[in-house]
Order: sequence, then C-alpha cells, then structure tokens
Amino acid sequence: MPFCRNLLLLLPFCLLSQAILASAKGRPVDSLYKTKDLQDVIRSFNKTKNDNDTAKSHSNLSFFPSVGYTPSYGLEFGFVLSGGENFGDPANTTFSIFNTNIFLSTNGLASVEFKHNDFSNENKWNLQGDYEVGKTIALDYGLGTGRPHQGDDNFVLNGLPVSLSPGVVPIQYTYFKFYEKIYRKLFDDFYAGMGVAVDGYQDIFRPGRGATRRHNYNAMYGIKNGYPLGGYWANGLLFNLQYNSRDHPNRPYKGIYADIVLRLNSETLGSEHDATQLKTELRKYWSLSSTNPEHILAFWLWGDYLLKGSLPYLELPGTGSDADERGGRPYTIGRFKGTSFYFNEMEYRYPITEDKLLSGIAFVNAQTGSNQQNIRLFEKWDSGEGAGLRLLFNKYTRSNICMDYGVGNYGAKGLFIALNETF
Repeated sequence: MPFCRNLLLLLPFCLLSQAILASAKGRPVDSLYKTKDLQDVIRSFNKTKNDNDTAKSHSNLSFFPSVGYTPSYGLEFGFVLSGGENFGDPANTTFSIFNTNIFLSTNGLASVEFKHNDFSNENKWNLQGDYEVGKTIALDYGLGTGRPHQGDDNFVLNGLPVSLSPGVVPIQYTYFKFYEKIYRKLFDDFYAGMGVAVDGYQDIFRPGRGATRRHNYNAMYGIKNGYPLGGYWANGLLFNLQYNSRDHPNRPYKGIYADIVLRLNSETLGSEHDATQLKTELRKYWSLSSTNPEHILAFWLWGDYLLKGSLPYLELPGTGSDADERGGRPYTIGRFKGTSFYFNEMEYRYPITEDKLLSGIAFVNAQTGSNQQNIRLFEKWDSGEGAGLRLLFNKYTRSNICMDYGVGNYGAKGLFIALNETF
C-alpha cells in the first residue's frame, strides 16, 4: 500500500525531522545557493549562516510522517523515508534513490514497502526493485471504463473515499510482492535487462451465497476464469528494454524515459495460470526556459496489455497500477481496471517564487480499460484534471511535497498529498 493513501500530513513532525537530519558543516557556496528549500527555511529559524549551504551540509534523507482516517481503514498512521546517493561521477551517473513506506491502521491493516532505483558508475548497470508485504482493502468497482452505473464517486483523500458509494465492494486480503530487475547499458541511454516478479494474494474475503456473492466482482471473475476465491499467485519472468535520458529520477527537467516489459507468468513458477503481458511506459520532459528550467511540460503514457492467458482479479491493471501507484488523479486506486488498460497524462510545471521554494502544476489525464464482455480498450474513456502546489523539500535530491486537487467524471473529486512528483 503506497504512502499516498494516508490522508493528513503532520507538518510539524516533518519540520522537526529535517531539523535533526540537516547538518551544519562549513562548506563553499554551490550552484544552488539562491534556491531555497525546506531545510533552508529551518536554517533561517535556527539562524544558521547561509554560506554553509552545499550538498554536503544538506541531508539526503527525507522523513515524511502522516495520520488520517477512512471508514474502511480506521485511524491510520504511517511514514515514508526517502533518500538517495550518487555512486559515480555526477556528470555521467544518474542519482540513485530509495523509498521506504510503513503504514498501520486501527482496523488491523498494515503494510511495509521498500523500493530502490540504483545506478552504478557511468550508468553501466541499473537495478530496480520493489518489495511489499501487508494486509489491505481494495475498493472494487468492477471492470472497464465508461460505466457510470458503477456508482457515483464522492470526495477522495489520497486515493481513498471518505465514504463508500453504492455498488462498491470492499475486498480485504493480504499480499506479498517481489520485483527485481537488472539492466545493462548497451550504449548511450539505452539498456536491456531481465527480472523476476512474484505477486501473491491470500486470505481474500470470500462472500457467502446469495446476493452478496452475485454482486462480488472478484468472485464472479474468479469462478469464470478458474481462480481460487481464497487466494492465488501470479509469478513470472520479465524481459526489458529501456531508454533513459532523464537528468534526475525524482524531478526531471528534461529527457525521456521509455520502458518496454514482456512479462511471462508461468504455472511452473507457481502461477495459477500462464499469461503473457506487454507493459509499456513513456515519460517525456521539455524544459521551456533556459534561465528557469523548472518551467516544464511533461507527458506520461502507460499501458498494460494482456496478450495471452489470464490474470487473477487483484492483479488486473487499472487506476494507480503504475510502479508508484500515483496515476489517475482524482480517482481512487483501482477505480477503473481491465484485462488491458491504458493511461495518459500531461502536466505543466512552473515556479511560483523566485527562490523556487514554491511551485505549481496543472494536469489533465485520461484512462481506458477493457472487460471480458462488451467494453474494448480505447472504446470508452474517463478523464480527470486539476492543479497543485509544490513545496521544495530538498533541492539536492529534488524532492517535493506535492498537494494536488482534481476533478473527474461521475462527481469524482479529491485531494492528494505525497512526497515527490507523480511522474
């Protein structure tokens, strides 16, 4: 479960953590001297001299706690620890990053997540990993896009609604996810690699007979496609091609990120059924100003296509199925899903204050999904649009506190607060 599902930030704790982490060693002024971030604000309160401001005097760790409440989860507590380091010459080595998320709730739900994206010197090797375990609840609206009868949406806070709409089925389960991919640089910005993916879903709530079972999409799909109702696995091998010319993974000003993954689930590896998926992702960033590179036009295209076989219901792609579970504002995670799914988004990012402490964004997106009956991919679409503010958290790791408000179809609207850009 991503940290973005938590609902209310505790900014005082955030400030305190950065005050503890930030060091104050005397260093020469560097190129970001005129840019102000949250650590600089803390320094001003502590009356620390600005001429100590360098990458060495800034901590690369960002600690981000939160607390919130939803009817399904109860009272929630969580935090994310984000950091990074450069393992080579900054001139030719991409900044490596990691994120650790921990979440607990009074309704007995919990999750632990660790993600990393590491580059060796001169980007000769790139390792990407994702490890997750937890107990959670998915809110299920059924398959396909363009279906208003799935139930009107209401206000959403960080991917969860403040109350359940009619026709929405909560599915409680435990899960285990393990992804590890390794890429080898073939030539400038181009990589090839492979990996392994393990996705387990167990202790799934199984409805009894009668109306509850007839209206449970997971149960209906499982019976139709031959999956156990109590749990299943989807394990496979990954074969990847990647192009990456971004200048930074957290907040790029320019460049392209393109990734093509062929995933082969196999019964030999423990999957319930064989399946072949093609996953595609493209991110493009244009800096619109040489003097203010923070003026950015950014595009994001993401697709997951089932070519052969079948997938377990909770493994089907949908809203928020990207690696960071951030796509699809203003809708809840899993609001739309399909046997195949496609999503695109455009953002305009711009600085607000001269010192770059505050900036803003405007976004618009659209998504489409198929089902196993009468809805084909690219036939029906659901859109969203909105705007947001950014508070520069750490100028050396380009970490932002992101606050976005969006509106969509069927009355969907919501507020999303998280660490680092959506894409």
